[in-house]
Amino acid sequence: MDPYDASAFIGFGGLRLRRWHEGDLAALLRAYEDPAMRRWLDTQVSGPEGAADWLEAQRTGWAAGTRFAFAVTETGREREPLGNVVLKRPDPVSDRAEVGYWTTASARGRGVAPRALTALTDWAFTAFAEQGPTRLELLHQLDNVASCRVAEKCGYPLARVIPALPPKYPLDGHVHVREAPAAVAVSPSAGRRGEAAGRDGGRASGR
Repeated sequence: MDPYDASAFIGFGGLRLRRWHEGDLAALLRAYEDPAMRRWLDTQVSGPEGAADWLEAQRTGWAAGTRFAFAVTETGREREPLGNVVLKRPDPVSDRAEVGYWTTASARGRGVAPRALTALTDWAFTAFAEQGPTRLELLHQLDNVASCRVAEKCGYPLARVIPALPPKYPLDGHVHVREAPAAVAVSPSAGRRGEAAGRDGGRASGR
């Protein structure tokens, strides 16, 4: 599997994950009109120019190998994005990477987020099997309970709490971690994980 292939896609649970393209500009603007998107996402999109800049950032990130974003669609309706999932590798030689996601208002309550995140996770560990990453992290803010549930459902247990960084991150954050299958045998024990996550916390999801 070539992660840089322009035609790369993932199919899972009735979903199809494909590259973002210029034809998605209007759908992207509609998605960011949702109050929940404005509340939870660190990066905001406003106006056609802002949407065009966001789409260009996904293209350049893919070309650089630092950001792999997929539009989440339903099989047979690939022109209508239901959300976004992304693998972030700012340091391509690191054994760690971050995943993020968002879903449109119309897609919520249908299991889109966990199915899409599971598909992205499987793709990441397969596409980069030879060079890593072996550890994927998902971050969210304390009061984003829905993101906590999605993380746990997708096999990302709570690993540690990170402190608030106001004004941008006014609350503590949760870091959920999933390790590559080959790395599970050498991962920290469940007891140590539980100790690390033994207090409340959170941070904004889908950054």
